[in-house]
Amino acid sequence: MQEDLEKRFENAVTLANTITQAELPQDVQLRLYALYKQSTHGTITSRVYPVYDLRNAFKMNAWMQISHLTQEECKELYIEAITDLVKKK
Repeated sequence: MQEDLEKRFENAVTLANTITQAELPQDVQLRLYALYKQSTHGTITSRVYPVYDLRNAFKMNAWMQISHLTQEECKELYIEAITDLVKKK
């Protein structure tokens, strides 16, 4: 089951790389960023990721907002979000 999740996640990441940032509203970009980071790095620790500008502050905030989710939950949400976006193209 975990192997299947990993494969589906890798496929979603590949699909995500075909979508340009210009195609997505900023809130969607932030959500995808947060889901990806939580999926691949786990819960954020603010001591490790200092924020030096507003753009990165928004990214770190988005990640912190979903830090209560497991990596597996985030992978599923990421897969679902990318699949929905590709269907709309």
